[in-house]
Parts: sequence; structure tokens; C-alpha cells
Amino acid sequence: MSELCLTLLCLPAIEEKLLDVLLMSAVKVFTSTPTAEHGLDQRNLDPMEQVLGRARATQVQAIIAAADKEPLLEALRRQFSGAGLRYWVTPVIEAGEIE
Repeated sequence: MSELCLTLLCLPAIEEKLLDVLLMSAVKVFTSTPTAEHGLDQRNLDPMEQVLGRARATQVQAIIAAADKEPLLEALRRQFSGAGLRYWVTPVIEAGEIE
């Protein structure tokens, strides 16, 4: 089965809702990590973020079956349209558990 890594970047305001949506989806396991987003339009940053040149965000990574990609992205589009949720998809060459 072909697997993909879906990486999502979300603003703190939508983090909990995003995690809830993923928990209710076909995604079995995912990680979430606080991070900083760089290179954003300065008009969308609060004053402190403008000084620092970065915005607080959460990065979520999920390993998904290739067949689940489009249904999951469509569900995310419905739930988060206009919320600034960013994503990219990369192939997974190998994955497993070290035993």
C-alpha cells in the first residue's frame, strides 16, 4: 500500500478543532508540534509577531494511505475554508516500528 505524509500548519485558534477532525477521520496516528511560521504576509501578524518575523503555529504530520488523501483534504477544505490552514504532501519511502 502506498503511503503519504500529510503535513499541516495551523494557527493556534484552530488547533483543537483540527485535532478533533483528525481524531474522527481515517488517520490512525499523527503528531502535533508547536512551531513557528516564517515568510507570511505581515498584515496577518499581530504586533509581536511582526517584530519577531514569525507567527505561532502548530505542525501536524500524519501518515495516510494514498487513497485517503483526497477525501481527507476535501473534508479539511469544508471544515477550514478561509482559516489559513496550509498543507503539503510527500511520499513515504519507508515506515515501520523499531522492535
